[in-house]
Amino acid sequence: MSRDQPRDLSSEPSSTRHPGIDHVLPSASLKSLAHPLRVRIYDELSAYGPLTSSGLADRLGESSGSMSYHLRQLAGAGLVREDTARGKGRERWWERTPGSIAIPDARSLPPGSAERLAVKLVEDEWFRTREQNFREFVVEGDQVFGDEWLDIATSDTINLRLTPDQLAGLVADVDAVLKTYIDAHKRTPTPGSRPVQIHINAFPLVRGEATEASAERSAERSEKEK
Repeated sequence: MSRDQPRDLSSEPSSTRHPGIDHVLPSASLKSLAHPLRVRIYDELSAYGPLTSSGLADRLGESSGSMSYHLRQLAGAGLVREDTARGKGRERWWERTPGSIAIPDARSLPPGSAERLAVKLVEDEWFRTREQNFREFVVEGDQVFGDEWLDIATSDTINLRLTPDQLAGLVADVDAVLKTYIDAHKRTPTPGSRPVQIHINAFPLVRGEATEASAERSAERSEKEK
């Protein structure tokens, strides 16, 4: 596919795992994104909105030439596009292509394949960026924001013991709440709003053990089976 014919991601399949995700990245777009700087560019445009190539270069500490090259590669993969409504003269603004994306489930890809390695790279960069964003808020937030923001920002750790079905119900409930806010505010931000990033991790602890049936419940079962 030539640079002048960017990939149209709107025809790609949606994610059945997470409702609200518009499409799962196809192999070509995934491989194009699988570069540390390109993931950072994509994240920057996702979080802060349209930026110029020079603006991105300043924010990410890269040269304008390098930034322009990587933006063209992302545009060819359908991940970003030029914001023609903002450009003046030779100044070019770039924005993330609208729509929510997901990367393929690594389990569906052959071990050692280029696609599986690309998934791992993108995931690693996403996790690194999320950690960096939260750390910046913890360290610098009280110097940037007033009490109206600091009093409501939150980071909670909740420990539960759940079955896979119970965890699936929790995730579905959270997805439903998030979708109401996405539908209400994603495309038409309220005046005075700021970029807000929401991190929700829900996963089983690798070093945890499965809960065993209690002796009382085991006895009850034995009685019923008699």
